[in-house]
Amino acid sequence: MKNSILKIHPADNVLVALQDLPKGYTVQLDGHGLLLLENIPAKHKFFPRDFKAGESIIMYGVLVGKAQYDVAAGQRMSIENVKHASSPYSYRAAHFEWTAPDVSKFTGRTFNGYHRGDGRVGTANYWLFIPTVFCENRNLDVIREAMHNQLGYAVTGKYINYVQELATAYANQENIDTLELSAMPNRQQRVFENIDGIKFLNHQGGCGGIRQDAAILGKLLAAYADHPNVAGVTVLSLGCQNLQVQDFLNDLKIQNASFNKPLHIFEQQLSQSEEQLISEAIKKTFIGLIEANKITRQPATLDKLCLGVKCGGSDGFSGISANPAVGYTADLLVALGGKVLLAEFPELCGVEQNLIDRTADEANAEKFIHLMHRYEETVTQAGSSFSMNPSPGNIKDGLITDAIKSAGAAKKGGTSPVVDVLDYTERATKPGLSLVCTPGNDVEATTGKAASGATLILFTTGLGTPTGNPVCPTIKVATNSKLAKRMSDIIDIDTGPIIEGEKTIEQMGEEILEYCIRAASGEIIPKAVQLNQDDFIPWKRGVSL
Repeated sequence: MKNSILKIHPADNVLVALQDLPKGYTVQLDGHGLLLLENIPAKHKFFPRDFKAGESIIMYGVLVGKAQYDVAAGQRMSIENVKHASSPYSYRAAHFEWTAPDVSKFTGRTFNGYHRGDGRVGTANYWLFIPTVFCENRNLDVIREAMHNQLGYAVTGKYINYVQELATAYANQENIDTLELSAMPNRQQRVFENIDGIKFLNHQGGCGGIRQDAAILGKLLAAYADHPNVAGVTVLSLGCQNLQVQDFLNDLKIQNASFNKPLHIFEQQLSQSEEQLISEAIKKTFIGLIEANKITRQPATLDKLCLGVKCGGSDGFSGISANPAVGYTADLLVALGGKVLLAEFPELCGVEQNLIDRTADEANAEKFIHLMHRYEETVTQAGSSFSMNPSPGNIKDGLITDAIKSAGAAKKGGTSPVVDVLDYTERATKPGLSLVCTPGNDVEATTGKAASGATLILFTTGLGTPTGNPVCPTIKVATNSKLAKRMSDIIDIDTGPIIEGEKTIEQMGEEILEYCIRAASGEIIPKAVQLNQDDFIPWKRGVSL
C-alpha cells in the first residue's frame, strides 16, 4: 500500500485510516509526526489535531458532524465524540460549469440490446407477472415453480438435490452430518433462447392500508410493465381489491399512451376455479413467450443506456473507492449522451447545496428542495430523523454520521449537472443526471430506480449485500478486495485496487463502463441475475430510511 492514511478533500479536518493503525503508531503529517492515542481500524477516521466541544467536523469538504466534547489529536472518531450535523441549504443562482471527462475510448461504441417500439432499448428481455393485490402471491408462486423449472430459469437445483440426499440418508438411518452440498448441476437448457427470464413482482399491497398506497402501487406496476427490459406482461387480479385492474390500465396509459406489448389479464373472482385461472395464465403466457422469443439483440449506441447508481451495506471505503469510481462511470455515460439516476434522498443529507448548485434550472432545484423537506418532515413527525439512517454495520465500519455516509454516497452520481428531479415512479426522459426520490433502503431504492427507467444498476457495497431487481440487471461493486474475495459469489467488480494504490478512480471507472457494455449486451451475466436475486419492495411513502 502506498499510503496508510488519506485526506479526502483539501478542506477536511479529519483523516481516514486505509489500514489498521495500532495505538502508539506515529503517523507522518506535513513533515511532523502524530502519535495515535488508540487503535484506528481500517476505514475509520481520526483527529489530526485537538478539537473543542461543538467544533465542526469536515469531510468530503462539507459539514458532517460536531464534536460532542473536547478530543485530542490521535483519537478515533466515534459515535460518542461526534454527532451528526449538516449545513442548511436553499436555492441560489449559481454558475455551474462542468468539465466532461475524455470519452474518446468509448465514442462510437455500441451494445447489443432489445429495441422497443418507443425507441428505448432494453439490456434484457423479460416476461413479467404482476399481481394487483397480495392475495394473488400464492398463485404466482405456483406458476413460478412450474415455469422456472420447466423452462430453464430455476437456480435451486443443487439445493433440491441436497434435500433429496438428506431425506434418503434419513430414511436409510445414515449419518447426515457427513453430507455436504454438492456443486450446482448444469442449469437446464432454456426453451426460449431470447427470453432472459420470467419475473414475478410479489408484493404486500393492493388492498388494506390507505387508498393512496394502492394508487402509488398502480403507478409503480405500470412503470414496470412499460420498462424497456420487459417484453410482455401477465396480470393476476383477485377482483375486489383497492387497486382495480382498470386503475392499473389507466396508469399504464398515462405512463405510455402507445403501449403495445402483449398484456394478459386474469381475474380470479371471474374464473371457474383456481386451477382454470392458473392453467389459462400459463398457456397464454407460453404463447406470448413464443412471440417475444422472436425479438433478438441488435446494436444500439451507448446513449440508450440508463444507469441507476446505488450503495448498500456501505463501509468507510465506499466514498473513497467504489462510489467515486462509479461516479466517474456515470460522468462518462453522461458525456456520451446516456442517462444516470441518483436516488436515496436520506443519503443526500449534507450535500444538498452542492446538488442544488449543480441543478440546471430553478424549477428542478425547488422541486428537489420540496421533496427533501417533505420527506424529512414525514420522518420527523414519526419521531425519527435522517440522522438515524446509518445501520449498526455502517457505524462499525466507519460511517459515524448520516452526513458522512451521505457525502460518500453522493459520489456515485459523479460531477455532472443535474438535468431533472423525479418523484417516485416518474420516468427519466432527459439525457444526463437525474435525482430520483426514493428511500435509502436497498430494495425500495432499487425498486424505484427501475421504475424510473434504469436498464442497469451499479450497486456498490463494502459489507456485502445480496440485492438485485426483477427487471434491471444489478451489478455488484465491492469497495475492498477482502470482500470481493470472501463473497465472490455475489460480487462482480472489485475496486479495492484504488485503496491499495494500484489503480486510479478514473481507470476503475472506465473498467466499470466496459463491464456495463458487456452486461448490457448479454455477454456477461451479473451475479445477482445468475442467482435470481429478484428483490421488489414498493415504497408506501411512509417512514423509510
